Amino acid sequence: MVLGDGAPWIWKIADELFPGAVQIVDLFHAKQHLWDVAKAIYGPGTDMAERWAKRRRDELDDGRLGALLRALRRHEGRDEARRCIDYLRRNRHRMRYPAFRATGLCVASGVVEAGCKHVVGTRFKRPGMHWSVAGVNAMATLRCCVLSDRLDHFWTRRKTRSAA
Repeated sequence: MVLGDGAPWIWKIADELFPGAVQIVDLFHAKQHLWDVAKAIYGPGTDMAERWAKRRRDELDDGRLGALLRALRRHEGRDEARRCIDYLRRNRHRMRYPAFRATGLCVASGVVEAGCKHVVGTRFKRPGMHWSVAGVNAMATLRCCVLSDRLDHFWTRRKTRSAA
């Protein structure tokens, strides 16, 4: 699975490096596009923008992309709405959130980003720390093994490889 913000370059790399992988647009990035349209139409911080955006977010969450596109087309005269329509059309097959959830796939990157911050940030980004790529890769591997309670498995595998 590849989770991305919808930028075409991400999908190009995903196709090259992970052919056949399920591609999913990060739900919160998609919702941000809807918020941008709501603010462009009704103004930032208005009740109308809030209500409109909530309805569109619900349509996106529920997989009702047809209804979402129809609502956006009513505002096609605005640049923000046109950009959002293009974004949705280009990524429609990557926004089947109910189907993705039904198979247990993650549809938002927040959990992954928080995990990276916890695993990497708390250990490797302290003041005064400098790492080589090889050094940080080795330490990150060990840190992941410790945090996932797989350190014994790591050392057993390493010992087996050394013996061979």
